[in-house]
Amino acid sequence: MKKLLIILLLIVSRSLFGQDTTRLSLLFTGDIMQHESQITAAFNPDSNRFDYKPCFQYVKPILSAPDLTIGNLELTLAGPPYKGFPQFSAPDQLLDALKDAGFDVLVTANNHCVDRGRKGLERTIDQLDQYGIPHTGTFKDTLDWLNNYPLIVNSKGFSFSLLNYTYGTNGISVTKPNIVNRIDTARIRKDLKKAMEQKTDVVVVFLHWGEEYKNLPNKSQKQIADFCFKHGAKIVIGAHPHVLQPLEWRKETDQVIAYSLGNFVSGQRDRYKNGGAMIHIDLEKIVQRDSASSVKMTEVSYSLAGVYRAPDARRTYQLIPVQQLENDSTLIEGNIAREMIRQFGVDSRALYGKENKNIEEKRLKTKD
Repeated sequence: MKKLLIILLLIVSRSLFGQDTTRLSLLFTGDIMQHESQITAAFNPDSNRFDYKPCFQYVKPILSAPDLTIGNLELTLAGPPYKGFPQFSAPDQLLDALKDAGFDVLVTANNHCVDRGRKGLERTIDQLDQYGIPHTGTFKDTLDWLNNYPLIVNSKGFSFSLLNYTYGTNGISVTKPNIVNRIDTARIRKDLKKAMEQKTDVVVVFLHWGEEYKNLPNKSQKQIADFCFKHGAKIVIGAHPHVLQPLEWRKETDQVIAYSLGNFVSGQRDRYKNGGAMIHIDLEKIVQRDSASSVKMTEVSYSLAGVYRAPDARRTYQLIPVQQLENDSTLIEGNIAREMIRQFGVDSRALYGKENKNIEEKRLKTKD
């Protein structure tokens, strides 16, 4: 009887003052690339297949922990012959590994999306669809664009609109009827208006922009970010520079900008380019009794990962969380390799310590 009274009191309390609170965790990564050395290293002669899963085995716990993980697919899946820079075409098995590692959504508008022309763009879309990975940024035709843009993603009672644009396509013309979203404020404003009309909880804009190998955003990036925020975006994520640029959580308006998350995985091994950041964004949604709702960010942080080439026969590429290596130096072999990732951590924290606003490094859980 006492237990029943407690339940009744909870129901009455909920009906009088009721609200539902739900939470969603997001993670965004930078550029997912496939240079020729990566393609060669992924080929397993024993199985006669490409196997990328070892590449992500150490970051899989980070990628798979959030409710949604989103990355920039900066390549095509045009089929053989597989090539790296300057006109990328990667094996389809890369999608196996990305999905297994925890990626839920990929954006495709970038300067390499038409490296292999119409066939490459359309086959990339087909493969993403076949693997069941939602995507946006490039489209087969106007009907595809009208029906699927902005992309709406639903998870755990949240909905968000995802928009994606690129500054260009390396001078390669986009073959009609294909569409690649280009950065144009008039177009972005119309798309943001449509996104706001979708009445989703959050609007995210993923932009391929900026100057390569520059650690600070340029004037244009700042202006476009402010423009997106003014017209309804809550989160703006940047890619293309292949190095880190600052992160900001503008608490007065509850908006987040990551100007560049750098290379998530690539064959670039030089200082500053041999790793990237992942930005973690935790959201809270409160739905009132009258169905009115509000969404706010409760925590924003980042984590770092560097690229390592294992000393096996294939020289396998692997992503190594910087904190994990700092906690366990035996994780990888070779003093030079350890020092490269350590230096990436030092450089990244120096930049972020000076330039970030309200975003600090996430402390990863360690085994006792």
